[in-house]
Amino acid sequence: MKKKVLSVALAGSLLVSGAATGTVLAGDNGANGPNYEGNETIKNERLHNYEEMIKVLEKADNQSEAMELETYGESVKGRDLYLAKFGSNDDNPTVLFLTQQHGNETLTTEGALKLIQNLTSKGKKTQEILDNVNVLIAPRLNVDGAEGDVNFSLDDYVSGTHTRYNANEVDLNRDHVDREQPETKAFHENVLQKYSPDYMIDLHHQGTQTTLGDSDELVSGSILYPTTENVDDKVLERSKQLGSVVYNAVSDKGYGLLSKYPGGSAETISRNGLAVEYDVATLLFEMRGMADHEYDDYVLGQKSNGKLIQQAVTAMEATLEALADGSINNADTSFWEDLPESGYGE
Repeated sequence: MKKKVLSVALAGSLLVSGAATGTVLAGDNGANGPNYEGNETIKNERLHNYEEMIKVLEKADNQSEAMELETYGESVKGRDLYLAKFGSNDDNPTVLFLTQQHGNETLTTEGALKLIQNLTSKGKKTQEILDNVNVLIAPRLNVDGAEGDVNFSLDDYVSGTHTRYNANEVDLNRDHVDREQPETKAFHENVLQKYSPDYMIDLHHQGTQTTLGDSDELVSGSILYPTTENVDDKVLERSKQLGSVVYNAVSDKGYGLLSKYPGGSAETISRNGLAVEYDVATLLFEMRGMADHEYDDYVLGQKSNGKLIQQAVTAMEATLEALADGSINNADTSFWEDLPESGYGE
């Protein structure tokens, strides 16, 4: 008999509030990178909302004996938080993919859902991965912000459908020390502490005008390893190797152009704090453009969505393949020394 959805949290009422589906215009952008050629419409209704995301997860779970679906906590508004699991072999490395700590950074979750669907399909490459890697996928930590179901106004947002913050107007990616919000508390207690991942990619989005250094080339994403001085040297090296795998895989694509994200050292940020507390190798991957924001030049129209979603899938699948065959342990990290930091165009 197919296993049921497991719950490690108290069952609660599912409060679902549909986000607004109005179509708005995005401003002009430059000609480089995945783009929409200016004056493009934003159609956030084409993205998976919370209920649609659950349907995708449950369908994949029902179709695959390799997958196990858990709920590991609840949001401020009572929405369940989901974790897709593949494999539980203690001899295999465990990798965690986390998406949408910020509710307006949506395409990372779209990529995670595609990865889940790929891992439930039959095939030699998929089976090799599942035989050699434990995979954890936590799609959409900020489920309330992604629905626009929050305790503050979104009137100043471009679309008014998604927000960076959770329902309490807290940035979840600055709550990894105090863990005052139910989402981050559950994530630490019921994912990180329970499954002890060896690697983690934290997928985000950045503005549309991020450039490769001081050039006028717009990048499709930016990456960074933990930069706190408290991180263990071995964890830091493994994090840089993880970045090498992602960088090479994305750079091989015609649309892929990555810069080095100019991040800080605060351990309230998952990239830093989790590396120190759990000795997990972490990589931040910031993809271009957001679904919604107060700033017009952070929002990207939907014509780039396909390429950017595939960029996320490419990064995650390359990671799985490198872990499965062990090639990540020989990844060349010297590219970091010459990788230009992000700039920001006018």
